[in-house]
Amino acid sequence: MENIIENEYFVLFSESITYILTAFFMFYIGKLAYGLFNRKINVKNELVEKDNFAFAIAHTGYFIGLLLAIGAAIVGPSKGLMTDVTEIAFYGFLAIILLNLSMFINDKIILRKFSVYKEIIEDRNEGTGVVEAASAIGSGLIIYGAVTGESDGGLLGGFISAVLFWFVGQIVLIISAKIYNMWISYDVFEEIEKDNRAVGIAFAGVMIAMANIVRFAISGDFNSYLESLQNISFDIVIGLIMLPILRFLTDKILLPGQKITDELVNQEKPNMGVGLIEAFAYIGGSVLITWCL
Repeated sequence: MENIIENEYFVLFSESITYILTAFFMFYIGKLAYGLFNRKINVKNELVEKDNFAFAIAHTGYFIGLLLAIGAAIVGPSKGLMTDVTEIAFYGFLAIILLNLSMFINDKIILRKFSVYKEIIEDRNEGTGVVEAASAIGSGLIIYGAVTGESDGGLLGGFISAVLFWFVGQIVLIISAKIYNMWISYDVFEEIEKDNRAVGIAFAGVMIAMANIVRFAISGDFNSYLESLQNISFDIVIGLIMLPILRFLTDKILLPGQKITDELVNQEKPNMGVGLIEAFAYIGGSVLITWCL
């Protein structure tokens, strides 16, 4: 009996080590992919020689997003060591490509009013660095939701459903950013370009919060496209309705007697603490929403 138990523990330990090593390999591939997608950036030079904190923030966000994206390929019930490793590699590569593609899309559409490269690398704009980090983290959350779950179509079916739900999630993230900038009383992107770190932090909270709701909406086992799209639509509408409500509640409960907008843009030195509280309100609210739905 003891030998059987020891053998079971040995097998479990061996499988765990194999999964961890595979994950580290995929993480390394993700690091290389960043270099391919951002050839103009000398990572070592920005971090070590220039001490570019704005880039450090953005780059750390990329690694968090990468961890979430790769994690999506790891979680779930085991199907056997070889099958698991094959799926981790397959979905890991897919997640890495989707993450870098997401960041490219977000830079060109959501942050199209200015050059993200110029703001982070040349101007060392920390507000833009925070938003770029949120873009990666939010994209990682969306990929996590898109890749997790079981599909009856094997790797091909899983690939199709993952790409489709990732695409839906990206559209929602773009629309959410547009809606937020429309109902807020100032131009978010103009403030970020002016190196308003407080606004950057608050907007980062919006992106992560909506991405978390999208993650919840698209995660789980796939049954049919109609059922999945209905569930996604319901959860996302709830999220979009809650955004302004959460900001109002933050104004009245967390910051009584003060106006968030005044603290963020209507004073000489924007209040980063208030920006952080607003970001928490969005992210915390999104977590609460996913618990309640």
